Amino acid sequence: MKSASNTANSTLPEYAPNDVTAGNDWARDDHAACIVDGRGRKVATTVVEHTSSGLRDLVAVLGRHGVGEVAIERPDGPVVETLLAAGITVVVISPNQVKNLRGRYGSTGNKDDRFDAYVLADTLRTDRARLRPLVPDTETTVALRRTCRARKDLVAHRVAVANQLRAHLRNVLPCVVGLFATIDSPIALTFLARFDTQDKIDRLTVKRLADWLAKQGYSGKVDPAILHQHILDAPRGATGAHGTSQTPITAGYVALLRTLLAQIRQLGTQIDAQLGAHADAHIFTSLPRSGRIRAARLLAEIGDCRAKFPTPESLTCLAGAAPSTRQSGRLRTVGFRWACDKQLRDAVVDFAGDSRRANPWAADLYDRARARGHNHAHAVRILARAWLHVIWHCWQDSIAYNPEAHHTLQRVLTQNRAA
Repeated sequence: MKSASNTANSTLPEYAPNDVTAGNDWARDDHAACIVDGRGRKVATTVVEHTSSGLRDLVAVLGRHGVGEVAIERPDGPVVETLLAAGITVVVISPNQVKNLRGRYGSTGNKDDRFDAYVLADTLRTDRARLRPLVPDTETTVALRRTCRARKDLVAHRVAVANQLRAHLRNVLPCVVGLFATIDSPIALTFLARFDTQDKIDRLTVKRLADWLAKQGYSGKVDPAILHQHILDAPRGATGAHGTSQTPITAGYVALLRTLLAQIRQLGTQIDAQLGAHADAHIFTSLPRSGRIRAARLLAEIGDCRAKFPTPESLTCLAGAAPSTRQSGRLRTVGFRWACDKQLRDAVVDFAGDSRRANPWAADLYDRARARGHNHAHAVRILARAWLHVIWHCWQDSIAYNPEAHHTLQRVLTQNRAA
């Protein structure tokens, strides 16, 4: 993929090269392409397979007609990389926009790949002033983004499997639910592997439980007598043949959770190494309570192409931290911004929500938002919007966050000292 530094221009020229534009409707197995001239007339259409030879054919067709710009619905993948490698400018028009743009050409709103390719090409011809060329991030950032998203997906799977295990145990081994801090902690999974039926758990005494926990290196601060009392107080689980018949289910969930935890740790190690080698790591690791994983997610989702976000507002809007305002006549409504980069919003909100525990300015901003009647999620988005302005300036200047140079933070600290 091209480096972000190789593409300095962040706007499209007034007229398309050779007065032709193209649209490409992405599909899993094949891709429909359409080329239109400066008056919106179809010059050529083609459908190519999602293979190496098919992508070469696509570039050849575009080259024969002098196409220098292609509109497409997604910003990454083999098709985008092939087009960028061929020196073709790529413009991303989101699927939601394409859905709304179909109404320009008819009222039916039917979905057709070839028609969507024409809509993309013609929109690139007519709406050039508001469209921006895709300026890709560096390969280092793209690799980090993929690793972070893969880890996030595995964490979601871990949570889902842990919930399934908890629901299963409520029926067959209720005493294990709540016995340890989390159901998917290493000590909890080891306990379930050893004591997988109510009959085995019934043989535990306080001393036997204490000895077993000591052998496992259990570092919990809960006294074994309290844990044993929890077992006695809980409803009894399945016993006898019925209890034994449920052990394969428990073992399956335990094995799956152990595998997920191991892979999450492995990806965490990979993320730490990739973050350490990234040129912008110092910016995001300097943020309060960013850690390594959280800093890597912020870096990966924001990227390293400065031309992508020329203003702080452009970053806050894409992250969904800025509200959406609608006005018609005297009616004006301000609501939640649904159209945004969901991955970026999740990363920013996750960071902002925890930053208030380490940064007095963030805590003050959050508390004032709650005092105005906003719920927790809304208050965190308000804080995220403020943080994005700070992050944007650090990111544009390639400098680490310095609390001493954060004037509003210093003002809050001065007020707190005075109070």
